[in-house]
Amino acid sequence: MKKIVLIAYCFLLGNTVFSQKSNYWKAFMNEDETLFGYKDLKDDIKIPPKFSSVYYTDKFEHIIAVTEKKKGLWESYYLTKAGEQVGKDSLYIFDNTIDCENEGFIRFTDAKTENVGMLDRNGRVVIPAQYNAISKVQNGMVMALKEAEKQYWEHTNHEGCNHYSWKGGKEVLMDTLNNVLIENFSYTDKLNFYSLLKTKTPHPDPIRINFLAKNGTYFSFIDFEKEFSSWFLNELTVNFTEQKLLDASYNSISSWDAEKGWIHTHKKSFLAKNFLLIQKKIIETLNPDMEYTIFKSGLNPFIYEDSSFDQYYNNCREALEWKYPVMSVVVTYYKNKEIQQNHFDFLRTDNGYKLISVTMRDANLKL
Repeated sequence: MKKIVLIAYCFLLGNTVFSQKSNYWKAFMNEDETLFGYKDLKDDIKIPPKFSSVYYTDKFEHIIAVTEKKKGLWESYYLTKAGEQVGKDSLYIFDNTIDCENEGFIRFTDAKTENVGMLDRNGRVVIPAQYNAISKVQNGMVMALKEAEKQYWEHTNHEGCNHYSWKGGKEVLMDTLNNVLIENFSYTDKLNFYSLLKTKTPHPDPIRINFLAKNGTYFSFIDFEKEFSSWFLNELTVNFTEQKLLDASYNSISSWDAEKGWIHTHKKSFLAKNFLLIQKKIIETLNPDMEYTIFKSGLNPFIYEDSSFDQYYNNCREALEWKYPVMSVVVTYYKNKEIQQNHFDFLRTDNGYKLISVTMRDANLKL
């Protein structure tokens, strides 16, 4: 029996959007790369290097989190484009990473209660710090958790990590005015919040998930996993031709070479050499006895460095996987009782899913 396992990586409440407007400032480093400041797009210095590179934001759009040495002591705060300093020692930090502005909003933490709130682009509190956790703003909405308790993974501090998860509490979907839109909204990273439709009755599209809102209407969102699986099984693999895959590929396709590392090849050249092999391996997933998984992740900024990928990262060069996820098809083989896997990665773009990477463990690609 065919095994289709849909795996979603943990949503770390750290993803953001980067505005495509050209009014941002770009970061630049001092000579020893320990401090950074900002220049405008004309290369005029707006802020000399004075912020610690430990917490670095590549692009300054409206508001950023910074750490600066003042009178011999390091002080952290949020800085607006107008030069206002707010939220002293209240940076939101998750997994040693600061928050980045998204849609003109950025999260902050109350140092005393450790609860989380939201600032707008001008540094004003729009959501008070009364939540255990809140997501980044996505299409004017945030997921929030309140009245929960920490449940540590280790009874003792494990190499300084002390990881934990939340237990209990109330989960809601809110707007940026702190109004609850949907009560009992279970946290998930599978939904495309930019696909929101509001209807009087549940939306019938099978790739959508419906929620009853407080105002009596239904909010529905596209489920990334359902969307991709439907496209992959019912569209891409039907009448699977080279032209069809070419249309469903990014401008360049990445592949791994044991000696050269990651190689980026124009899609026409890559598919001209490898289509028949890729076709065979992908079609094999339709075999009822074939084992494969589909999982969601984000672009790796250390692999996909080309400027054409800039729109898929935020101001801190983090992948916008909540809007442009990478859906991976991993086909598992067993040779001599050893597991081998082939990977096919597809980036969700504004023009549909596009193949960006192929990794073969049981066959040689022509690069």
